[in-house]
Amino acid sequence: MKATQKDFARIAKQAAAQARVFFFCGPDEAGASAAAEQIAGSLSDPGERIEMAGAALRKDPVLLGDEARSGSLFGDARHIYVRAQGDEAHDAVANLIADDVEACPVLIVATGATDKSRTAKLLAKRDDALVGMFYLPDLRAVTGTVRAMADAAGLRMDSALAERIARGAGLDVRLAQSEIDKLALYLDAGQESPRTVDRAALDAIGAQTEEDGFAPLVDTVLGGKAQQLSGELRRMRELGLNPVAVLLAFERRAAQLAGLAAKLGPRGDVGALLNAEKSARRVFWKDVPALEAQLRRWRGRRLQRLVEKLAALHQGLMANSRDAELLLAQGLTEIARFSAKSR
Repeated sequence: MKATQKDFARIAKQAAAQARVFFFCGPDEAGASAAAEQIAGSLSDPGERIEMAGAALRKDPVLLGDEARSGSLFGDARHIYVRAQGDEAHDAVANLIADDVEACPVLIVATGATDKSRTAKLLAKRDDALVGMFYLPDLRAVTGTVRAMADAAGLRMDSALAERIARGAGLDVRLAQSEIDKLALYLDAGQESPRTVDRAALDAIGAQTEEDGFAPLVDTVLGGKAQQLSGELRRMRELGLNPVAVLLAFERRAAQLAGLAAKLGPRGDVGALLNAEKSARRVFWKDVPALEAQLRRWRGRRLQRLVEKLAALHQGLMANSRDAELLLAQGLTEIARFSAKSR
């Protein structure tokens, strides 16, 4: 089975009941991760979650199959969640599906992979597998998703407030869902008791806007403002921002820059492109100055190196959560210094 953002919601329930291996990929890592969580929540008996890294599976391709089948020996329900880079899990998945021995559900979120990747091709035609391809969303699409989330939670919300949540979440549907959950709890809303959301309610739950959240740090680092970095890192600690969530904001911006660079081409007009994207509401008008500065710095090989650096940093944070804040600060400092040299 194959799916994209457009049809995933429609087939998710069926896929959770029918498939055993799920491969979520595409430039929208947040959307892919949210889809994986939705599938995990839809499993009839998810049981214990076992988390594995793609790098570990690349070194030991039989590990995934052994772990996926071991639960059945003791009758305990479980599911495996793999965070991989590209095709790191290919050989492990090939070993997993090589025989018909019953295995627990395996959910793979593959940063940097697409539905044309080797792993995706391995699974796409199987009845017991799902390949989900998630493209980077624009503001309009995420606003619509937020309104759908609100409807499901029993919240009546206009487009302006939905857009505010979408922007505040940095177009990350997982963070947006968290805001919707908090609103529903605050207003005691539900399908049987719908409530209307107003600006005061959104302010009351402390919904984080881009100005108060990730955007200043992202723009400082990718804009080469190394002299301002210490202040932004201090603000990150004071606000208690989650290191992984912060890094995801950088990954989304890098994916956005990659998409814009592809449209721009080697000799395109940066200003004209961003004006066109703004008019089409694919870019928020407040982001245009920062995007212009960053797009002039991060192109071609530099942008590729940035994506690789962020992916490596992500794996480092997942492998060492205790020191995640320190590792993130070190990684962002390196990127900021490199960006400052790219003037």
